[in-house]
Amino acid sequence: MYEFLTGPMVWISFGIFFIGLIVRGVRYIRGLDWKLDRVTYSENVSYGVKGAIRSILFWIFPYGTRSWRKNPWFTLWVFLMHFGLLITPIFLLGHNVLLKERLGISLWTLPEAVADRMTVIVILSVIFLILRRIALPEVRIITNWYDYLLLLIAVSPFLTGFLAYHRAPDYYFWLMAHIISGHVLLIAVPLTKLSHFLLFFMTRAQLGMDYGIKRGGMKSKGMAW
Repeated sequence: MYEFLTGPMVWISFGIFFIGLIVRGVRYIRGLDWKLDRVTYSENVSYGVKGAIRSILFWIFPYGTRSWRKNPWFTLWVFLMHFGLLITPIFLLGHNVLLKERLGISLWTLPEAVADRMTVIVILSVIFLILRRIALPEVRIITNWYDYLLLLIAVSPFLTGFLAYHRAPDYYFWLMAHIISGHVLLIAVPLTKLSHFLLFFMTRAQLGMDYGIKRGGMKSKGMAW
């Protein structure tokens, strides 16, 4: 089972991950109303590109927008979680050892103590977001079991990996749970709302273009959106 999960199943999971995200991106672009927007976009390309880039840059940095600054603690936890979700798996020593064994390549790796702390931050961030959904009426009313399931899918590889790394009782169980939950996460990204991993950038670009071209952005020197 271990050989299959760390061999052929890796190719299957990454295949679904990348192909699924490509399909998501293509479907998003094809779903835009090109007939309605083709004139203004084609005539004001530079403003659109400028608006798209500015919108993405202002939203990918903490407190870059008014919305982020209005909720400083929420912003902090969200950025810490997403940073850990992205950086930790890619530059984890154990993952790169496996990558070296299977493909003969490896990346720069995080010090184990740093990766361990980043894992804890991801776990705590998800707990914070769950408690926030429960505690705040305006968030609770738009939350259902599906949202909690996605948070569980996102945090499971980190929680199981943390327990396996620290040699919790029944190490083999936690190791297998870590590997399986990692596959589930990779497969779930393009098939669920976790696809905002890609669509965030596409929607921010679209909104930036709309504001930059059609809603006064061409006349403004500031960041109105």
